[in-house]
Amino acid sequence: MKKVLFSLIAALGIALTAHANEGGIAWDKAPGKITDMASLQNGAKVFVNYCLNCHSASFMRFNRLKDIGLTEQQIKDNLLFTTDKVGETMKASIDPKQAKAWFGGNPPDLSVIARSRSAEGKGTGADYLYTYLRTFYVDDTKATGWNNLAFPNIAMPHALWELQGKRAAIFETEKVDGQEVHVFKGWEQLTPGTMSPAQYDQTVADLVNYLQWMAEPGQNARVNLGFWVLGFLLILTFCAWRLNQAFWKDVK
Repeated sequence: MKKVLFSLIAALGIALTAHANEGGIAWDKAPGKITDMASLQNGAKVFVNYCLNCHSASFMRFNRLKDIGLTEQQIKDNLLFTTDKVGETMKASIDPKQAKAWFGGNPPDLSVIARSRSAEGKGTGADYLYTYLRTFYVDDTKATGWNNLAFPNIAMPHALWELQGKRAAIFETEKVDGQEVHVFKGWEQLTPGTMSPAQYDQTVADLVNYLQWMAEPGQNARVNLGFWVLGFLLILTFCAWRLNQAFWKDVK
């Protein structure tokens, strides 16, 4: 119940991620291992447990998860929380009327969230999500009690705080161009999470990998096909070159 509650509250903040400030910290590089089936499977599990309570993925059907190595029975046993049919799209469990009453609008669809975030010269949408999900910190001045380095003054709490634990951000005041600014210096762990820092980073990486794959499920097949096409063109070019040599060898 607690996890669902945090996911419900998180909807408002997630809805605004596409409008985050252009300033702020540099984005960390996301692992981007969309060919790692184990990572994608774990990311799908995290997505269903922590995101699908409020957010739909209306362009993704549960049975498409077979593309990342899951069997239909595994999908039925472990991932079907909002429906009982593997052919259904990933619909949020929240009632749209309740969502509108609580948040002023329905939480956004996350089907292509990894592609919708502009790079802004800092990195890809996956880099932003990877940084964003790892830079929450306790802030008692906010209504939710949380803030975020990648998205200052975020309206959502840290939905994965039980995994990461509670952290405080350490800031120091410095003068930049004659003005005093708060500069981030590091983290202070206030309470431990159920995961170690390395385990949490890997879990977020898996989730981001899944979101990146979900935004374009056919990308792996497209890349593989591209290699075959390039190989075919290379062989065709070689054959054409040899035929050209044979045709012109007696011409002076």
